[in-house]
Amino acid sequence: MRLLLVEDDARVGGHVAKGLREAGHLVEHVDDGREGLYRVAGERYDVVILDRMLPNVDGLKILQTMRAAGDTTPVLILSALGEVDERVKGLTSGADDYLAKPFAASELLARIEALGRRGPLQAEQTRLTLGDLEIDLLGREIRRGGRRIDLTDREFRILEHLVRNAGRVVTRSMLLESVWDYQFDPQTNIVDQHVSRLRQKIDRDFDVPLIHTVRGVGYVARAA
Repeated sequence: MRLLLVEDDARVGGHVAKGLREAGHLVEHVDDGREGLYRVAGERYDVVILDRMLPNVDGLKILQTMRAAGDTTPVLILSALGEVDERVKGLTSGADDYLAKPFAASELLARIEALGRRGPLQAEQTRLTLGDLEIDLLGREIRRGGRRIDLTDREFRILEHLVRNAGRVVTRSMLLESVWDYQFDPQTNIVDQHVSRLRQKIDRDFDVPLIHTVRGVGYVARAA
């Protein structure tokens, strides 16, 4: 992995960088917060290791700047400030992990490799599509074939659940739990009633139906 280590203690930084290189990683080591900020703004790393207290720009400021810019690179904070409040402050600022000094080299390596396997966080999904159907999750807007379709909140949630699971059968019980958030009598037909109204809006006037009944089980969304 390509790692950035921002640590101003020459002894600690040199020891950490040496150990990580011996483990097969490519390590860039800088000892100044301003330089660290410059590196994360212009380069891509698999994991960033930040000392908490740095000259010129501290580790939390670098971390907060990264997250504000949408940079989801995994970050591990190293710090002599090991109190619970300090660890919480680091994690709530966007750190993925926090390791208090002094630490065992083997634990640091294990944590970095775990973060590397996790990789950058995926951006939140804001749009779903199925055939010519588009769901804007932020604007809560539905369009099919470019035509806007108005749905109730419950219908929107049913459609979202079906499309998220496109190609897989969604049972009535699954819809009850995900859309209504609690269990109804399994004999209720409330799901069928809502899906029937949803299909009238989504599939009526279109040649290809998107919501299909799986008799005795539930429903499946598919474009063909």
